Amino acid sequence: MVFQKPPDGGWGWVIVAVSFFTQFLCYGSPLAVGVLYLEWLDVFREGKGKTAWVGSLANGIGLLASPVCSICVSSFGARPVAIFSGFMVAGGLMMSSFAPNIYFLYISYGIVVGLGCGLLYTATVTITCHYFDKHRGLALGLISTGSSVGLFIYAALQRELIVLYGLDGCLLIVGALSLNILACGSLMRPLESSDSPPPEKSCADKVPDQYFVYCEKEKTVEENISILEKGYADEKCANNMPDYKQDSILNKNTLSSINVNEKDTYKKKVAEQTNLCKQLAKRKWQLYLNYWEETVVLFKNKVFSALFVAIFLFDIGGFPPSLLMEDVARSANINEDDYHVPLISIIGIMTTVGKLTLGILADFKWVNTLYLYVTTLLMTGAALFAIPFAKSYLTLAMLSGILGFLTGNWSIFPYVTTKTVGIEKLTHAYGILMFFAGLGNSLGPPIVGWFYDWTQEYDTAFYFSGFCVLLGGFLLLLAALPCWNACTYQSSKLPPNTYSYKVASRA
Repeated sequence: MVFQKPPDGGWGWVIVAVSFFTQFLCYGSPLAVGVLYLEWLDVFREGKGKTAWVGSLANGIGLLASPVCSICVSSFGARPVAIFSGFMVAGGLMMSSFAPNIYFLYISYGIVVGLGCGLLYTATVTITCHYFDKHRGLALGLISTGSSVGLFIYAALQRELIVLYGLDGCLLIVGALSLNILACGSLMRPLESSDSPPPEKSCADKVPDQYFVYCEKEKTVEENISILEKGYADEKCANNMPDYKQDSILNKNTLSSINVNEKDTYKKKVAEQTNLCKQLAKRKWQLYLNYWEETVVLFKNKVFSALFVAIFLFDIGGFPPSLLMEDVARSANINEDDYHVPLISIIGIMTTVGKLTLGILADFKWVNTLYLYVTTLLMTGAALFAIPFAKSYLTLAMLSGILGFLTGNWSIFPYVTTKTVGIEKLTHAYGILMFFAGLGNSLGPPIVGWFYDWTQEYDTAFYFSGFCVLLGGFLLLLAALPCWNACTYQSSKLPPNTYSYKVASRA
């Protein structure tokens, strides 16, 4: 199968709609897990650090397993993966309603739901990219807002469901809602053409064909031997010359020649198969070697190395507020009657606004997306430092809105990566960065929770988070300074597919 030219419309807009609702349904509960986090603290009576692992795994495991998710979508297609992942997300949420302890939630909610979300994210992005080329940025921006809208709605929805039906009933209902992912997945019609000529087979696919051709040659040799034997027998009968001694000698010679041919055939067959296996192993090893060599070349790029550190530190420090902000308000003894809108809902809606606004800004030619991204990091660090000083609902709501807006910098992160390493190396570089972003997502909330368990207050934890994000931002800013680009500009030493950020940003 060869993919058709992206239509940039038509059924593609249906794909955008179902991908939006898929991300809305799968990411709504994991991103709004802060509401469930409070209930799990009360039910299981575990430490904040240990309980925070549930939400951090649910949000980080999909990024950590992004290479596996990509292989699954490439092998089976977006539609089967989406349907299967819908069962995973719904099943994990429903299983979590029967959790006897926090360790069960690590599996049911953290790993099963998290992996299902990772598969669905890869499936929706892949199928959308197949259907769009000119309007790909707009399409990806629209589907990415599904998770943010899900965070906004699910935060209030889960709180109301807990009041009406309890924690177990809430998880059952949310899991049942997730079954609508199956309907969305069934509409992800693959964009393929059956009229195109099949692609040339790889070396691994040619192995059976080579074996069958060899068997045919062997069969032909055996048929020729049988024909010679038959001709010899007919000639002997026609001449009617019975000479048993001579016949016995001839038979022995014929049998010995057949045995020699069979031995030679077997040896030749073994030698060919052994040589083919050696070639395949050598080719596979060369692919791994090339991958590590390309990785080393990527890390020789100062901006990419700083970007790698920045995204890791940003996810360690910037992700915990979306999970822990509700508990921060409770720890500050804020009256629940003052709650007009859940803080997590404010983060969700402002993340949507941030994604769209920052994405639009990134399209302007006069905007350097790398410096725009650095600005969001520095502002996020400053907002995290301000959280310990917020002692009212209004100030926490304002900080939640600011953090939500700045978290929308995820929409420009692919732009920054592309202009740092070039489009040819985007897949390789983005996979590395997303893996460590998932690692930061998984570690951030437990670290903040452990700080609270040690100090019995969140102040130190958010000072630590703010320091991490500011450190990453300053390192990235230093690496992006024009003096480094001037050194990099001696481009005769640059590989042909490597671009300095200054060149790419002006292209």
